[in-house]
Amino acid sequence: MAKKVLYWHRSDLRLHDNECLARACSEDNEALPVYIYDERHYQMLDLGFRKTSHLRYRYLQDTLHDLRENYQKIGGDLLIRHGKPEEILPQLIAKYECDELIFQKEIMSEETEVESLLTEELKSQPCKITPIWGRTLYHIDDIPFEPAEVPLTSKTFRINTSKATQPRALFPIPERIDVIPLEDYGKLDWRPEIGFTDEELATDYDADAFPAGETAALERLRYYTFDSELLTNYKWTRNRSLGLDYSSKFSPYLAHGSLSPRQIYHTVKDYEDKVKKNRSTWWLVFEVVWRDYFSFLGLRFGDRVFYSGGYKGAKTDWKEDYDLFDRWKYGKTGIPFVDAHMYQLSRTGFMSNRGRVNTASFFSRDYGVDWRWGAAWFESLLLDYDVCSNWFNWNTQALHMYYTNPLHQSLKYDKATEYISSELDYLNKLPLAYRHAPWLLSDDELEELGIPRYKRPEEIYKKWTRSINNIQKLIDAKTETITDNQ
Repeated sequence: MAKKVLYWHRSDLRLHDNECLARACSEDNEALPVYIYDERHYQMLDLGFRKTSHLRYRYLQDTLHDLRENYQKIGGDLLIRHGKPEEILPQLIAKYECDELIFQKEIMSEETEVESLLTEELKSQPCKITPIWGRTLYHIDDIPFEPAEVPLTSKTFRINTSKATQPRALFPIPERIDVIPLEDYGKLDWRPEIGFTDEELATDYDADAFPAGETAALERLRYYTFDSELLTNYKWTRNRSLGLDYSSKFSPYLAHGSLSPRQIYHTVKDYEDKVKKNRSTWWLVFEVVWRDYFSFLGLRFGDRVFYSGGYKGAKTDWKEDYDLFDRWKYGKTGIPFVDAHMYQLSRTGFMSNRGRVNTASFFSRDYGVDWRWGAAWFESLLLDYDVCSNWFNWNTQALHMYYTNPLHQSLKYDKATEYISSELDYLNKLPLAYRHAPWLLSDDELEELGIPRYKRPEEIYKKWTRSINNIQKLIDAKTETITDNQ
């Protein structure tokens, strides 16, 4: 029997492989897809910045623009509102006499609390509520673990899950959607209501480097696999920082749900059959499964991931130093390899995996500042922000993993000086070796080179000694002088 179905989009901003959409369109239903800019996502934090930055907002806005256009291609449209979902959705359900509410089930407390509030608000309405699992490669009903039993190691999770099940088949894009007709489906841009300042609006992400939406996501998937065959070398290029094609760049699409993890999996399997199967194809699937692992850890540990000692309850004693925090945030630590990555983050909303590991380690292990401040800064800026991936990765780096030496990593990465120069152009007058450690030059030498913007590190740590000595050897081995490089 046909029904009126309200489909609430969350982090599932796509038409392909979308069980929520398939259910909403089944049995000749009349559907109303809706997205709500939750006003709480843009609130100012006590740390002095928004929970969701203007960079992330603009990327989301472009993603929704593409989703609306894709709906229109199959006869539909996307209603867009701003406010609190638990208040707006019941109003829409009552106004349009909807029989069912469908949405993607989420994991962490902020999202699940909204689900609980929504359920409470709808008690008085004859509307069926249907949450559907759809954010992971493996379906929650198929993994061989109860939430409280999710393993503490990704290897155990991956091996046991792959033995027990396989990712499900894809849902096709509906040929047509019959929508509840409205005169006005709402505007895309809610910046005035959110209250972004002129200063925030002056900052923009690189839309050409990171095109948003499902259409761009599927194009990127095709490009990275069959069109360019870059996937064949993924394992050996994925930890670089310079350029766009060293890694897949699927993560912003996965975070917004404009690309399905199952679509990636099935495309890789097709690539293995038709082009090549090797360690790189295995490794890309491995990364998607790692994302699943953090999602299911979120089910097990919940808000413990936000504790000072992390989900394992480590004993900690963090600083609350706002000066060091600002130096780190704005790429003013004096460590070029750290600063280049932090500047790239503030400029584009993206940072390589290599950069994330090094900047998080430096912030928590060298500065010793509360790692949750750094995780919140990443949450604000990253186009590919996913609550489980971000916060569990920060747990890992700040509390559980070995220390990562940024100077050693700068020397280890063969394109480090090129990368540093691409982001911190004020260091381009330095001889190459000095771009790893400009503080080895005196103030007079830096002034002679015309580098007034450089700020020396707060501290030179003893654990950097070997790396500094290696940089000095590079300097001593070169005939290049300061004068020669001007």
